[in-house]
Amino acid sequence: MHCDPRFSRVREVFERQFADGEELGAAFAVYLDGELVVDLWGGAADRHTGRAWEADTPVFAYSCTKALTAAVALSVIDDVTAPVTRFWPEFATPETTVEHLLTHQAGLPVIEDPVPVESFEDLPAIAARLAGQRPIWQPGTAHGYHALTYGFLVGEVVRRVTGRSIGSLVASEIAGPHALDLWVGAPDDVIDRAARLTTRPPSGTAPAASGTAPAPAMPPDTPASQAALDPDSLMNRALGNPGMNLLKGGANHPVVLRAGWPGAGVVTTAKGLAGFYRTLIAGDLLPQDRLKDALRRRVEGPDRVLLMDSSFGLGFSRPSTTFLTPPKAVEAFGHGGLGGSLGLGDPARGLALAYVMNRLAGSMTGSLRAYRLTEAVYASL
Repeated sequence: MHCDPRFSRVREVFERQFADGEELGAAFAVYLDGELVVDLWGGAADRHTGRAWEADTPVFAYSCTKALTAAVALSVIDDVTAPVTRFWPEFATPETTVEHLLTHQAGLPVIEDPVPVESFEDLPAIAARLAGQRPIWQPGTAHGYHALTYGFLVGEVVRRVTGRSIGSLVASEIAGPHALDLWVGAPDDVIDRAARLTTRPPSGTAPAASGTAPAPAMPPDTPASQAALDPDSLMNRALGNPGMNLLKGGANHPVVLRAGWPGAGVVTTAKGLAGFYRTLIAGDLLPQDRLKDALRRRVEGPDRVLLMDSSFGLGFSRPSTTFLTPPKAVEAFGHGGLGGSLGLGDPARGLALAYVMNRLAGSMTGSLRAYRLTEAVYASL
């Protein structure tokens, strides 16, 4: 492990979260001006076997994938104001633009018909289902988090432009050239050594000390909490098809890990995910002016699906209720993942960081673990 003395408080926070019983296994990495200044890992990769979390242990990081998909799309599509039908003639809503897809404004957050999880390996077939659906709202008039459909929609446009999947392009244009341990669609050897996700605390640990427990679920009287309890809510319909939980082991199942869903499919290390943001803000993946435009807030405010405030540029989250960042991180962007994982870049500070773990938080907004680590980084600058 490595931690530059300037960031000693980051290591203290990382170790305290283990000591307080919040973590099973986790890793955190930080680049500053291209230099790796923090590379921490610890705990168990598998609660059943006790297998240790190593420097190169990858883990499924859910929607952290969306930032990778956005970067790929922006590298191959010059005009995001173009209608989707220019690239995808079968798409049934001619007023929908690529920008609408990237900013969660397309009105297609739900795959209406239940589909077996195994069928989701055929990404073009799922995209074809979405292409024929009627939007829930008029595209461009509102935004709502397209938790899984974002990837199938944007990924199909990329496939129509390049003939290749997001996973293939991530491998050849991002991970391979920059030696990053991240995969959108993991091979078997990576699946074999991946950390196993769980919602249970490490065995034998005491309850977390007061003030250090994962963020509690939202009060039951909020619209988001009520929607989370309603199986027919737009939130649960958006999150529940494909139903990963129907597979043995849920998102640990090889079907999920190898599928390469462009909305929630990345298997990565913290250093690999932070390295993606390092190369992105350095201008190695997109021209600086294109990245700057991509980070401009396109939508912000009430989210039709999450029922909380969210904010997006072109595929990248910006600081909001659903993407919590320290007050100093006004230029930050990135994306979180279900359970608490986080990837973040800050061009103004030359900062790139990522947090991954295998003990998923119990509330929809994740826990404060990634926030505390990020706050410690900014306090150390």
